[in-house]
Amino acid sequence: MGAGKTTVGRQLARALGLQFYDSDREIERRTGVDIPLIFDIEGEEGFRKREKSMIDELTSLDDIVLATGGGAILDCDNRKMLSERGIVIYLQASVDQLFKRTSKDQKRPLLQTEDPKAKLEALLSLREPLYLEIANMTVQTDENTIKKIIKDIQDRISEMNNSPEHE
Repeated sequence: MGAGKTTVGRQLARALGLQFYDSDREIERRTGVDIPLIFDIEGEEGFRKREKSMIDELTSLDDIVLATGGGAILDCDNRKMLSERGIVIYLQASVDQLFKRTSKDQKRPLLQTEDPKAKLEALLSLREPLYLEIANMTVQTDENTIKKIIKDIQDRISEMNNSPEHE
């Protein structure tokens, strides 16, 4: 949450000439309501069901860049679909950076608490091992520009595609 998935994803798709999808935006587009309202009405469990269905659909498409919500990783089926159907890039950021990027955003239901920074720390400690478990690459986003992040990802994808095990 706040690592830059949508921003980086959109720019990466443009650089690679691929279609970009954000699973959260697709859920909002199709339901006609925003994620916080889905959380209010259906709870996190209801949202996660919608998210899983959307990830299944989107990971079945070819030649796309997909940004998922940060919590998508919690579901083992989502992890399996993501890792088996594409290249998984973990955009890693420090809690301080995540807090800085999300502190003014009122559209993040999980951060509407007394101590959002502590919530971010708890979420990261739970999620990071799962991200690392399935990631084909980890990219640090704290101090890097979007341009540098995109170049790094492109170079690493090119290396992966040219490795002997990929032939």
